[in-house]
Amino acid sequence: MKEFELNGSLRTETGKKVAKQLRKDENVPAVLYGGEKSVLFSVSERDIKGLIYSPDVHLVNLNIDKKIYKAIIQELQFHPVTDKVIHLDFYQVYEDKKMTIALPVKLEGSAEGVKEGGKLTLTTKKLRVNGLVKDLPETLRVNVTDMGLGKSRIVGDLNFDKFEIVDPKTTVIATVKLTRAARGAQAAASTDAPVAEA
Repeated sequence: MKEFELNGSLRTETGKKVAKQLRKDENVPAVLYGGEKSVLFSVSERDIKGLIYSPDVHLVNLNIDKKIYKAIIQELQFHPVTDKVIHLDFYQVYEDKKMTIALPVKLEGSAEGVKEGGKLTLTTKKLRVNGLVKDLPETLRVNVTDMGLGKSRIVGDLNFDKFEIVDPKTTVIATVKLTRAARGAQAAASTDAPVAEA
């Protein structure tokens, strides 16, 4: 999993007035959960851009007043009008404890059904996995080479050695849909087929 370095400043005061002032100074209030006690801190708006506006999931090395925590983003809150990040929740992770996190899915290979005129569609962009931090990949690679027309790849088809997917086994990940062109070709093929004489 990719790592991201982030500096934070401890904050002792809470409340709307404090949060408003932090945002005015281009900082974002944040909370770190998962440890012995919650840690209140703030981060620079500028520093989190590469973390927030990225398709990747990161393991964050949080440096809060010279104390390092490993964490993942648990929740983001955006302003409804400006779309700026107004609050961040982090969750502390430990190298010897399993954690559950949603990882992006990446399809690999050329599906057989696409060669036959079908369209490959990724229906589930992220899947929740459970495992140790060191064993979790950046993306879940799913091979679709053998998928024919009208076929789907589901969670139950996948198997990973060092971690498990916690989404239901029936969750559809990708499908090769029959397009109009493919339907037309199939119909033409069936009408052109020789009819056996009685």
